[in-house]
Amino acid sequence: MIAFVLRRLIQAVIVMVAVAFFAFLLFQYVGDPVVFLLGQDAKPEQIRELRAALGLDKPFFVQFWHFLVNAAQGEFGLSLRQGAKVSRLIGERFPATLELSLVAAVLALVIGIPMGVYTALRRGSVTSQVFMTLSLLGVSLPTFLIGILLILVFAVHLGWFPSFGRGETVQMGWWSTGLLKSDGWMHIVLPAITLAIFQLTLIMRLVRAEMLEVLRADYIKFARARGLSDRAIHFGHALKNTLVPVMTITGLQLGGLIAFSIITESVFQWPGMGLLFIQAVTFADIPVMAAYLCLIALIFVVINLVVDLLYFVVDPRLRISNAGGH
Repeated sequence: MIAFVLRRLIQAVIVMVAVAFFAFLLFQYVGDPVVFLLGQDAKPEQIRELRAALGLDKPFFVQFWHFLVNAAQGEFGLSLRQGAKVSRLIGERFPATLELSLVAAVLALVIGIPMGVYTALRRGSVTSQVFMTLSLLGVSLPTFLIGILLILVFAVHLGWFPSFGRGETVQMGWWSTGLLKSDGWMHIVLPAITLAIFQLTLIMRLVRAEMLEVLRADYIKFARARGLSDRAIHFGHALKNTLVPVMTITGLQLGGLIAFSIITESVFQWPGMGLLFIQAVTFADIPVMAAYLCLIALIFVVINLVVDLLYFVVDPRLRISNAGGH
């Protein structure tokens, strides 16, 4: 187990260094931060002084080392557009993105898993066919179109939910949350559904495929021969083994929800990291872009590490194969 964890940690460090290198290249090849800070009319003396102050006159790998050290401490300099520390901007926007992603993930799991089980056990029913058709729509329709349709129906025509913003929030130290206010829940419903639909359909189809595969296994036939009830077979044996690969995919999809909430946040003007990144790209705000890239990579690496460890714990075959290898 210790060797397994150490290998995963070494791989995680290598991935983060590689991502940090690509983020650092943004500073080298996507515009000049000195020009952004001083403007086009700056004098050569001012440019040289600022480059020296920022350490941009040092060799490439020395600059990269300083960038790595600062990134490890969560420091990415100042936003070229807002003039504020990037770490503060990310800290202000991260709670909104995390809350939206978690609510969307819960929706996808709570609805997707039962739908997948139902469509596997009742393959020929009308309801199952309806679910499969809806899943095709969920996979095919672009996220921004789903968001616009939800706004049109539930915000404009019916007036049930607000169409933009995060609503009323509560400040808890440096963390802000809208989940403690009814207004916050009203604001999060539409963007969370928009973000969850693709993940929901993916989980449903994955659970269905795995469930059908497990139901054909020999140990399920043996369980039927022993006279176990369908309920015990389906939920006591089949579903448990179905959820092992689903757990892996779902864990990685949580990172995907955080990374790809950009479109949803733009449609609903949700004040999260995705909207901040879009604004940074529009204004070529390189420090914010680099910080966002590193943070998303860190989230993916951490989630992947946790999922690998859970998979190692849940599936005894991995422990047996590792023990045999040693």
